[in-house]
Amino acid sequence: MNTILSISQRNAVLLSMAKLVAQETEAIMNANKEDIATFAVNDLAMFDRLKVDEDKIQGMILSLEQLASLEDPVGQERFNFTHENGLKISNKTASFGTVMIIYESRPDVTVEAGGIAFKSGNKILLKGGKESLNSNLAIVNLWHRALEENEIDKNWVEYLNYNRNETQVFLKNPTQKIDLIIPRGGEKLIAFVKENATCPVIVSGRGNNFVYVSKEADKQKAFDIIMNAKVAKISACNALDKVLIDSELPNYHGFLEELITKLSSSNVTVLVDASLEGLANVNLIPNEEIWFEEFLDYKIVIGLVDNSEAAIAKINKYCGGHSASIITSDDTEAKLFMESVDAAAVYQNASTRFTDGFQFGLGGELAISTDKLHQRGPIGLQHLVTNKWYIFGDGQIR
Repeated sequence: MNTILSISQRNAVLLSMAKLVAQETEAIMNANKEDIATFAVNDLAMFDRLKVDEDKIQGMILSLEQLASLEDPVGQERFNFTHENGLKISNKTASFGTVMIIYESRPDVTVEAGGIAFKSGNKILLKGGKESLNSNLAIVNLWHRALEENEIDKNWVEYLNYNRNETQVFLKNPTQKIDLIIPRGGEKLIAFVKENATCPVIVSGRGNNFVYVSKEADKQKAFDIIMNAKVAKISACNALDKVLIDSELPNYHGFLEELITKLSSSNVTVLVDASLEGLANVNLIPNEEIWFEEFLDYKIVIGLVDNSEAAIAKINKYCGGHSASIITSDDTEAKLFMESVDAAAVYQNASTRFTDGFQFGLGGELAISTDKLHQRGPIGLQHLVTNKWYIFGDGQIR
């Protein structure tokens, strides 16, 4: 295998892959039907992530074509300096080397995340879940065909068909060099990888996202944003789980009754804290620990707070560090909220559903990191690089 692929080689493989996914749509969807039939998914969120339909196929193709059109993230100069002794020093972006992506349910990760890592000049190790094995193998076969069409070793993309014990052994004692691992899945998967990995891990953490409805909120905007963030796609990590209402919102009781009616009509189970006990069509939260939970389901928790400072404190205590939004017409209040909330993405008057690499103009994402090193939020093509120093001299010694 070559030590590095040129940008023209990488782009050619991506375009070949886009063509093959379009040509083999039926084969991918048939493999996916086998997975769905075999795994008998009962979890709504998992089913949504596992299922491959025409829209997901089109998303795969679009992501590959967009990646091929983007600038090479490798070799970009970040800094240069000429030493007083004449040394010419620069810092440039560089590939990690080998990136392992370990993920659950989502066959589209095999295309989209694999494509981002490949475009960044990395060898790819893919470890999908058993529930999506047929889909993943069908897609990896297309990766190999795309590589071979361009006379490139197919080992640039490798699928690890391991069970849990084999994966644990591999993470603890890899049989090949791994430079970075990116887990895509629930908290149990992430904890498993962090516990066993012997190389750096980028954590794509839980959502548990909040919306705070300020006393200065436009109520119609609040309705629209909350409904979109909650029900548009419950399986997404950017979906909404918690709503905080300012107790000084004019006629907040009437606002809540209408919101609960809207949520209930979309089959959302509404839970409230003790401050709202007695409202119709709601259940009281079983305990305070529920404020920590990411639901990935038709469920939401609503509570009252006295002001934006209380909202900020509650969000910082319970949220997953992913996304939070304030609904307010007061820009000063919004600025304080957005600067104070400890989340990767903070919003004013917009749905948390926009926390997504494609929506942020990154051309897709490898993951949404809730860590603060080395990149926070959606990790796009330009973020999946490390760096390297280049020093040119003429015999200088120190």
